[in-house]
Order: sequence, then C-alpha cells, then structure tokens
Amino acid sequence: MNKKLQLILTIALTICLLAAAGCMGTSGTVQPATTSVAIQQIPTVSFNATPVQYKQVNGVTLGYREFGSGEPILMIQGFGNTINNWNQTFIGILATKYHVYTFDNRGMGYSSDSNSTTTLSQYADDAAAIMPALGYDSMHVYGVSMGSSIAQQLVIDHPERVRKLVLDSVTYSVRIPQTKLLLDAIEFNAVNPAQSEGVHKEAKANLIWNGSYANLSGINKDVMLVVGTADVLTPEPVTVQMAGQINGSWLVRFKGLPHVGSHYAPVEYGNNALYFLGTNVSPLGK
Repeated sequence: MNKKLQLILTIALTICLLAAAGCMGTSGTVQPATTSVAIQQIPTVSFNATPVQYKQVNGVTLGYREFGSGEPILMIQGFGNTINNWNQTFIGILATKYHVYTFDNRGMGYSSDSNSTTTLSQYADDAAAIMPALGYDSMHVYGVSMGSSIAQQLVIDHPERVRKLVLDSVTYSVRIPQTKLLLDAIEFNAVNPAQSEGVHKEAKANLIWNGSYANLSGINKDVMLVVGTADVLTPEPVTVQMAGQINGSWLVRFKGLPHVGSHYAPVEYGNNALYFLGTNVSPLGK
C-alpha cells in the first residue's frame, strides 16, 4: 500500500470511528455522554469575535487569542493545525474557570517564522518564552497530539514553567510500531507540495525528534494523560505505557472516541480537564 493511499485510509478511519462519548478512568467505571444538556447552557466562545494578538519571542512573532479569567492555561495545538482549529465549546468550557491562551506555533497561522531548522525543542522554547511575555512565570499546559509532544519537551526542558500538565492524544515517539499510521501521515506531509512550509517544518521536526520516554520518569508535576480508545494514530496502549512511567499520573480513557476527542465530545473533555485542574490532591499521595 503506498503512503498516499494509507494516509487517505487513516483519515477515513479516524472519521469513521466517531462515536458517542463515554469517559472511562483507570477504575473502569463508565460515565455516559452528557446528552441532556440544552445547547444554550453549554459555554462556548467565538473565535471570529476574539481578536488575535501578538508577542515577540525568540526572533519570531507568535499570534494568540485569550479567553476567560483565572489561573492561566496555555493550549498547544497539534500537527498542521492553528488557533482556529480548536473546538469552540471545548475552549469555552475551560474559559469558565481559567484564563485560556491559544497560540500558533512558529510558521503556522498567525505566527511568523525564521530561517532556522525547526525542532520540537524550539517549539517548546517558544511556549516557555510566551509565558513571561504574557505576564506569567508559569502556566498550566494542555497539549494535544503533536502539541502533547511539545508539552512533554516543555516540561523536560523548562519544568519551572509548567504547573499542571495535560497530555491529550499522546505518544513519546512517532517511530514506535504502535504509531505506524501516524508516522506514515507525517512522512507524507513532510514532502507534500500541497502543504505549507510551516506544515513541512512541523513534520520534519517530528521526524527528527528523539522522543521522551527516557525522561518521563523524571517528570515531577501533576500530569493527566487522555486518550480515546478508538484512537488509531496515538493508540491507547501507548498512553497506558506512558502513564506507568510518570509517577502519580492520571489516566483517563474516553470510550469509543478517536484521535483528538475534544472535537467530538467537547463537553466531556472540557469538564474532565476542569476536574483535573481544580483538584488539589495529587494521586497516589504524590
């Protein structure tokens, strides 16, 4: 099977695995999706009505938006996506209790780029640098997909910048057998002429990343790992393996949901994040 066909099948599989959300924690209990909440009662935000602002960091200009008030959360977006690709209900739920910041990685969306070779460590350095630019010494961090790889590198390289950490749709490397479909998609986009230079650089940064597995046991933060059990790009067993390496970490599995489940179950994902961020007692007496 050639890579282009496999990428198409990957996308089709991800779409077809869309299912009703149920949240299953490590205890095995299942909570049904919240289907009885009236639409008007679900918090949301408007990206179109929220201006993009800019900060200069590390020789580039990063575009960002902010929502809500309270303790700060920095949202780190996934591969090929921008601040316009977050789910507005998901961000709206987080913004009911926190000051939420979304930003574009260098070379993507509203952010400029430099001529240097981009690495995941560079993206992590940018995330660390935007915090003091926004007036904070540290923030909660929520990384999704490639953003969770950047978030891992951030907490490894700049632990003082991270309060609590959420790793959503996560892997510790794109070069392990379980993430073969993800690797195929990234390799395809690294050379796909239809993609932007920013996407090419993100793909190449993923491909040269040495991974984080050896450093996971040294993370000394409250960490929650989130995965959909139907995720074929960063499968559940990888998340379970990582949770076993991070002392006292939380593991939350959303039954039947695909990669980046917040697009499909924003209420459940949003409320799950609020619960974790608002809980003062770390698991296992950490």
